[in-house]
Amino acid sequence: MITLDETTISQAIIDTFQRKLIDNLDVDVAIVGSGPSGLVASYILARAGKKTALFERKLTLGGGMWGGGMMFNQIVVQDKGLSLLEEFRIRHKEYRPGYFVADSIEAVTSICSAAAQAGVTFFNLMSAEDIMCRDDKVTGLVINWSTVEMTRLHVDPLCIRSGYVIDATGHPAEIVKIVEQKFGSRLKTQTGKMMGEKPMHADLGEDEVVENTGLAYPGLYVCGMAANATFGAHRMGPVFGGMLLSGQRVAELILREL
Repeated sequence: MITLDETTISQAIIDTFQRKLIDNLDVDVAIVGSGPSGLVASYILARAGKKTALFERKLTLGGGMWGGGMMFNQIVVQDKGLSLLEEFRIRHKEYRPGYFVADSIEAVTSICSAAAQAGVTFFNLMSAEDIMCRDDKVTGLVINWSTVEMTRLHVDPLCIRSGYVIDATGHPAEIVKIVEQKFGSRLKTQTGKMMGEKPMHADLGEDEVVENTGLAYPGLYVCGMAANATFGAHRMGPVFGGMLLSGQRVAELILREL
């Protein structure tokens, strides 16, 4: 039995993390945001053999799914999204015809585990503060520690090159906003600008989030609520079938390109 040495523990963490970061400086797909759509997209892309890195600003992954509805940690998935609950082996019960209820904690941890096992590399506590661009195409991310962003320290960032970037940052659509600031009215929306999300309408919003999933700017895809915020559609609250299906759709679209 070994005698634990504190500096060896520290060295193990620093050494392996450094190797992980270096290995992911050039990836097929970089995803920003680890809500349900980003997680599902990462899982499908990695399962298909694509080098996928996911960057999350917060300490934990899962976005708004953890809290269910108003901190009641249950989520609803309509029948359209049932196949993905089954894909991730998330236990669920039919509450009424077409309405399936699952534990939000089990849902998040199940999808995270599946994505990790598929080969996704996660970087939490990291923010995307800018984009890389070549020939009018988004080609990567400019990243920094979230604590640097929060405290507004003057610390220069590092860069990740990627074939494609996915904005899965939810309601704020943070990467789309950066593109809009840099390039003006050139987004692939009706107005050329980010259109903003409409008020709550679950039935419309669940279909719209899948329909709006797609290319927002060359090299940049949107999914989840970032898609509805970009293209001007409704929010839908703690029903998550559309979010799961949006993640599936964006992965399928990118796989066609790759």
